[in-house]
Amino acid sequence: MASSAPIGVFDSGVGGLTVAREIMRQIPNETIVYFGDTARVPYGSKSKKTIINYSRQIVRFLQSNDVKAIVIACNTASAFALETIITEVSIPVIGVVKPGAKVAAETTKNGNIGIIGTEGTINSGIYNTYLSKTKPNVRVYGKACPLFVPLVEEGWLDDPITVEVAKRYISELMTYDIDTLVLGCTHYPLIRHTIGSIVGEKVTLVNPAFETARSLREVLIHNGLESVTAAGEHKFYVSDGAEKFKKFAKTILPIEVIEPKDINIESFADTLFN
Repeated sequence: MASSAPIGVFDSGVGGLTVAREIMRQIPNETIVYFGDTARVPYGSKSKKTIINYSRQIVRFLQSNDVKAIVIACNTASAFALETIITEVSIPVIGVVKPGAKVAAETTKNGNIGIIGTEGTINSGIYNTYLSKTKPNVRVYGKACPLFVPLVEEGWLDDPITVEVAKRYISELMTYDIDTLVLGCTHYPLIRHTIGSIVGEKVTLVNPAFETARSLREVLIHNGLESVTAAGEHKFYVSDGAEKFKKFAKTILPIEVIEPKDINIESFADTLFN
């Protein structure tokens, strides 16, 4: 695989753009092929079997674009599908859960860590598993926040409704004296300011998107895949609503977004892996 080949990044919608943004900032020579599954968002309330099926289709599509590595920029898909996908492809695949959990374990002082995420991510217990391996004595408190994704997708980042919803979700976690809070969905960094104003300065927010980009760079170097030439044209694909996606992406990314394309992702259901 050529080091100049692109990185595949996928998410259930626009949340993975926070990961793409960090990749562009931290590893600027890398080219990205991004897929947002906007027709089937949100993933958080869907079954593990469904998420694995969706993820397989998307990985097949990304492989058709000759990507050299894949980032599952979705906590739910990372929790449910990562281990399966890793066994089925020959290129490096990383998720967003492990990098965030690692930093949370290193950050906490009192051992009380809060996790906010989709129902799928919280119910999977994946953060608890990683954190207990990294730092056995930590106490992990999870809270599903299912309304955050549609609020972010709607663009209501600083809306009073979003603030009120965040207060209702996070107030329970604050009773556990947490000193670290993991933003366990890639949509959530887009309302980081709102969340930060609620938890206060004594609670450190961990952004897995930032940590995932760092982890990706390490993986690329380890596998001799880090690009040594300037990035090419980033490409964006969605399963529905390309124009809406483009408008949102332009507010998130540090680049001019080339016209995203709608594709029929289900047409990749029966394509064999390379």
